Amino acid sequence: MFRENLNFLNVVQELYAKDKAEAGIALAAFEPDDFLMTQASLARYVYIIQSGVCKVTLEEENGKAYILDFLSKGELLGELEVIRDEPRLCSVQALGEVVAYKMTKAYFMQQLQTDLKFNRMLIEAFAERITNTSKKASFQKLYAVEDMLKKVMALQESTAVNISKADLSAYLGISVRSLNRSLKRLQEEEGS
Repeated sequence: MFRENLNFLNVVQELYAKDKAEAGIALAAFEPDDFLMTQASLARYVYIIQSGVCKVTLEEENGKAYILDFLSKGELLGELEVIRDEPRLCSVQALGEVVAYKMTKAYFMQQLQTDLKFNRMLIEAFAERITNTSKKASFQKLYAVEDMLKKVMALQESTAVNISKADLSAYLGISVRSLNRSLKRLQEEEGS
């Protein structure tokens, strides 16, 4: 949870320092609850989070939303859709104030074609994302909801980010009612 990729952030900061005059990369600020991108919209930019936390949400055809992840410093947003030239798969919303590097599609594709360091970091980011997704899926299958909830609550305590019950239930893939039952069981365990 709250994935970070500081190595990729360093590469992007170097690009920004070197190439910002070319207007292919810029800094963009977002207020809490702003959308950096919305599901099914045209992919014109790739974002790399400089600071803050975003939630990545996938809404299914039945209208139910599932939070895929919470992303923070150095994480990429929208790169798959730009590479594949297709509409946005997910929505990304700022949980608090967020500052992100905003790369045009043309600039991002140029970096892919010409910058080996950029390519290496992008491949490592993809590998890390696949690994994290696999770990999360296996944890959710092998452990009770309360175990994942303990991890999330510990992370919330160590950061300044507060996650609503609705978002927490969407992240865990359970109803708010089930979440409340799990929270009650955890409180009872702590009281024993």
